[in-house]
Amino acid sequence: MQKNKVIVVGGGMVGAAMAVKLAKQGCVVRVIEQRPINAEQILQSDTIDIRVSAINRFSENLLDDLGAMTHLKQSRLAPYQQLEAFERVGDNLLFDCKDINTTHLGHLIENKLIQASLWQQFKQHDIEVLDIKSAICVIEQTAQDITLIYGEERYSADLVIAADGGQSQLRAKANIGVTGWQYQQHCMGVLIKLDAAQQIKTWQQFKPSGPVAFLPMQAPYANLIWYDDAAKLQRLNKLPTDQLKQQIIENFAPLAGDFEIVNQAVFPLARQHANQYSSGRLVLVGDAAHTINPLAGQGVNLGFQDVAALGDILATVDDIGAAIHLKHYEQSRRKANLLMMSMMDACYFGFSNQLTPLQWARNRFLKLANNAGPVKNWVLKYAISGEMK
Repeated sequence: MQKNKVIVVGGGMVGAAMAVKLAKQGCVVRVIEQRPINAEQILQSDTIDIRVSAINRFSENLLDDLGAMTHLKQSRLAPYQQLEAFERVGDNLLFDCKDINTTHLGHLIENKLIQASLWQQFKQHDIEVLDIKSAICVIEQTAQDITLIYGEERYSADLVIAADGGQSQLRAKANIGVTGWQYQQHCMGVLIKLDAAQQIKTWQQFKPSGPVAFLPMQAPYANLIWYDDAAKLQRLNKLPTDQLKQQIIENFAPLAGDFEIVNQAVFPLARQHANQYSSGRLVLVGDAAHTINPLAGQGVNLGFQDVAALGDILATVDDIGAAIHLKHYEQSRRKANLLMMSMMDACYFGFSNQLTPLQWARNRFLKLANNAGPVKNWVLKYAISGEMK
């Protein structure tokens, strides 16, 4: 029986996971990536990536199934056992892994390490990487296959997976529209070296100007997240290190020890959702399908849930590019993705509003939620597993 042929456009975390998933299921997979990486070099490097993801237990299990956790466990891996949200110190909502009888809630892992650990599986599963710098020119489709044309080069497959990010060229070429908006705020990530033992709690504080968060990486490193007005963050980004440190001290809850700033960067924030997840034999996954407010670090987790859902649907079918299977995938993921996007927006806008009645209500909510017992534990299980049980 002839093997199904797949082209994955985009070799980031989600695209690489999709490639390995389908290769393990017997497909012949090619990855088109404009910036190929040296996975072994990245995994051996001491350079810390400022971009970090909060990987939940669902994503951890997927990465383990794909063989990536073996490499990550030998690299910089930081499990966290507690997650705290608060507006005023004392009125907090604390989630603890002990409440649901598990060893940890998730891991804080550098994005480049996740990507590299997945790329390490490419050779084992005969995944070919095509280094193509030019933008895609044409997509041709027939009832039997789909072809991507880059200049004079043509690449055909039974299925093309667009994993090329929020500004997806493939999505645009397939005439798939999006709905969404740019948030007024931007986000600054600050990589710090913390003079303290390994931290087990990640926390987020809601402030009138936007939330701030602490993400404990493998000691001695941690990542600070600062949401605020775009112009203000650009000004902060240009400050000398000592002045930026003072601003952090004044605007963040006390950290566990003294710290030094290693690196910082400012990112725009956007929400968008593709009007459809497929067009013929082309299907969208990850940020190409949906970008979410990164308030709770759920973006890549949603992308990995796309990978698992699409892979499971295609595992037992003959024609993996048939529209009926791709629509089945969209039906299984659209509602869950939209729910998480809406929850993050409700939290973002609800806690940024300084109306006195609303301020009283949300502090009351945090107090009540912290003592909600089974309800709180259900929310925690959903957050770490991505499944409503």
